[in-house]
Amino acid sequence: MHPALLGLITITIGVTSCVGYFYLSNLFLDRVLYPPRGPNAGRNINRANLIRPWLFLFPALFALGLYLAYPVVETLRLSLTERVAGGGYQWVGFDNYSQMLSEPKFWEAIRNNMLWLIVVPAMSTAFGLLAAQLTDRIKWGNIAKSLIFMPMAISFVGASVIWKLVYDARPAGTDQIGVLNALYIWFGGTEPNTWLTIPFWNNFFLMVVLIWIQTGFAMVILSAALRGIPEETIEAAIVDGASPLQIFFKIKVPQIKNTILVVWTTITITVLKVFDIVFAMTNGQWETQVLANYMYDKMFRANDWGVGSAGAMVIMLLVMPILVWNVRNTRKEMR
Repeated sequence: MHPALLGLITITIGVTSCVGYFYLSNLFLDRVLYPPRGPNAGRNINRANLIRPWLFLFPALFALGLYLAYPVVETLRLSLTERVAGGGYQWVGFDNYSQMLSEPKFWEAIRNNMLWLIVVPAMSTAFGLLAAQLTDRIKWGNIAKSLIFMPMAISFVGASVIWKLVYDARPAGTDQIGVLNALYIWFGGTEPNTWLTIPFWNNFFLMVVLIWIQTGFAMVILSAALRGIPEETIEAAIVDGASPLQIFFKIKVPQIKNTILVVWTTITITVLKVFDIVFAMTNGQWETQVLANYMYDKMFRANDWGVGSAGAMVIMLLVMPILVWNVRNTRKEMR
């Protein structure tokens, strides 16, 4: 069957199922469970109105339970067990966590993730804020914003392939197709560098990819926040003789502080889950391992589901507090 036709059939079945579910469930509620007639008509109507919202929420709650809650519980169970020969699992308690904590690669992943957490959210937010401020002051700002935001439309793997070509190294004496090495040779370098194999610094070369992608996201959110600042405060600062830098740092930034924090924490969550970039560019080699790639290596390469699941639980535990704080802060702003 043609993929387009299959997609159309799937959409039709999905939409029809949703409409059928809502129609039939409401019909059952009003005609069978709590019919609005007889001596208890008023009470039945009230009960039906109390249950009706849950009928609409049930499909979403079911999907969340199936695709979010169940995998979390199952991953926790797997992290406390190990596979045995011949199939099946046996309970090992926290042995998988002990093994994980004893492996140098895990601590390398933790160290690199912490480095990513320090650099990427800070640089992405700073560049995004700078771009938002500058593009609002020029006539062709919307074009500039479109170009800066464009990397957000590229998948992480696609962006990794692009930047891998930027860092590409060919033998000395041949034409360099990698932009970085071409510039390095042009400025007087003698030997091209394999940038992604240089320990410690190669982590920063990988971070550039995520900063390049996330700067557009930060710019769009912060640009909207800057435009929401009351003009009266800026005009008052100008009348008082404040310089453009003073207006930016002492008037604008304090008023969008909460938005900056939301952008920062959102990018932080993305950083904690980073996998595609490392997998596509170095595969965790040359001291570039991160937690998500470590989990993948253990679970699907070493076939060690216990330790791999333990790594997944560590990622979830690191992400959860930031996610909860982000949601609570967003709700406060909405109020």
